[in-house]
Amino acid sequence: MDYPKSYYAATTNYQLEPSEPPNNLEVETCIVGAGYAGLMTALGLIERGHNSIAIVEKHKVGWGCSGRNGGFVFGGYSLGPRALVKQVGEQKAHDLYQLTKAAVDLIRYRVKQYEIDCDLVDEGVIWANWFKDQQLLHSEQAFMRDKMGVEWSYISPEELKQHINSERYYGGLFEPNAMHFHPLNYALGIASEIIKQGGQIFEDCTVVDIDYQSATKIVKTSHGIIKAKNIVVSGGGYLGDIFKPISRSILPIATYVMATEPLGARLKDFINTNAAIYDTRFAFDYYRPLKDTRILWGGRIHANTNKPKNLDHLLKKDLLKVFPELEGIKVEYDWQGWMAYARHQMAQIGEIAPGVWYGIGFGGHGVAPTTAAGEILAEAISGKGDTYKQFQPWGLPWNGGVFGPAAAQLSYWWYQMKDWLKEKTN
Repeated sequence: MDYPKSYYAATTNYQLEPSEPPNNLEVETCIVGAGYAGLMTALGLIERGHNSIAIVEKHKVGWGCSGRNGGFVFGGYSLGPRALVKQVGEQKAHDLYQLTKAAVDLIRYRVKQYEIDCDLVDEGVIWANWFKDQQLLHSEQAFMRDKMGVEWSYISPEELKQHINSERYYGGLFEPNAMHFHPLNYALGIASEIIKQGGQIFEDCTVVDIDYQSATKIVKTSHGIIKAKNIVVSGGGYLGDIFKPISRSILPIATYVMATEPLGARLKDFINTNAAIYDTRFAFDYYRPLKDTRILWGGRIHANTNKPKNLDHLLKKDLLKVFPELEGIKVEYDWQGWMAYARHQMAQIGEIAPGVWYGIGFGGHGVAPTTAAGEILAEAISGKGDTYKQFQPWGLPWNGGVFGPAAAQLSYWWYQMKDWLKEKTN
């Protein structure tokens, strides 16, 4: 199966060599899912000297949200840092956040170390204020400094106007230890390195059953069986129901992205920065300039995973709220992806049975946390640490079954309404 149409799929730099079918293959570790969580676990193991690895992927490497996301690389989880503090206390929240900060550094290092051609732009991220209240920015700046150990710089409304030529924003914060890149090329570059170092990746290979009760686990696929000492279940929003102890804990939620036509020199009239940008609403937009002078724009989520027929118009409407002068701009690509959300909005990393590991539930903020998860799982599988236990407070709660999507959508609409009321009263 080819990649769904997207700007990323149209601009890939890598072609992976197909592997032979995994018929009666025996490995030390079998990983289900070739998205970021699976790939980073595999590379983490290889970097620790464990290269007896097989990754099984129903579609292609980075086929899901790992290859369709906005390309933002920065610290944190979908569950915000203030909520983290409320749930586990200041020190544990700080430690959890620092795992993702270290992951950003590791991504930066790996791109250089393995010479991954993924358009990495290491020039920070701007959090642009949708509301007039400047205290919101000062409060967040102090919180991130004092509680998370992260320095963000305040940008006045006048200064921000020099970088983002829009009447929509009122100042912002600048996060220097942040980047953006071509997420599919990054996934493919990592996959190429895994194969180069002896790991095996089986694309277009569906997992049909997992027998994990014995010391030797058996992963049954559409092309044969794989025996393994360890299993790692990832797969994100596309996991399906093949492993219900884990899949019953996540909800696939659709999110949307588009890319405009190239703007050429006009781009600097609107976005005069190389930083990526998102805003202070709960239901925020996010966007960034691309190397070929397009604007990549993302936003909105929906529990209905069917792609809207007028998606390009919906996202362009959001863009025009910020840059109304771009009324006549063409949208050349629009696409969606399914994120995996847990009810608690926290990354799910752990061991569900002896030798059976999982890394899933990174929805909406996954690039750095999936890298952190890969390190945590590789560390645990190789017997060199138990950092995964920091994630035990959240566990694998039931996703609500048939009522889960409706509950998630109502929650999103509620926060959208709060954004609207705040804007009207601000």
